[in-house]
Amino acid sequence: MIKKSHIMISDNMSPTAIAVELGHRLKKARLNVDLTQEELALRTGLNRRSIMNAEKGKAQLENFVAILVSLGMAEQLDTFLPVVEFSPLQLAKLKGKERQRASKSKSRNLKIAKEEISW
Repeated sequence: MIKKSHIMISDNMSPTAIAVELGHRLKKARLNVDLTQEELALRTGLNRRSIMNAEKGKAQLENFVAILVSLGMAEQLDTFLPVVEFSPLQLAKLKGKERQRASKSKSRNLKIAKEEISW
């Protein structure tokens, strides 16, 4: 019997829990292509400790990406974090310029102020 340990990632999970789940998925991907941690380390140019840490959910982003590339999974990054396009209304407001930073929202600031006061 094959044990399924697939966990759906959701917004109510802690960042640590999400990172651990991604580490488990990375390990499964490595095992599916029949590579040892040492072999993957050689492919990526990383050391074995970096591979071990990534599989525990403690990887630097650049190392995580290097591992995905070495496993032939770089295209998964488009699903992981898709390109965000501006809506035509936003482009009109920006007069065709690409947004560089977020503006302060009055409603967001009021909400934060209310949360600080309501203790």
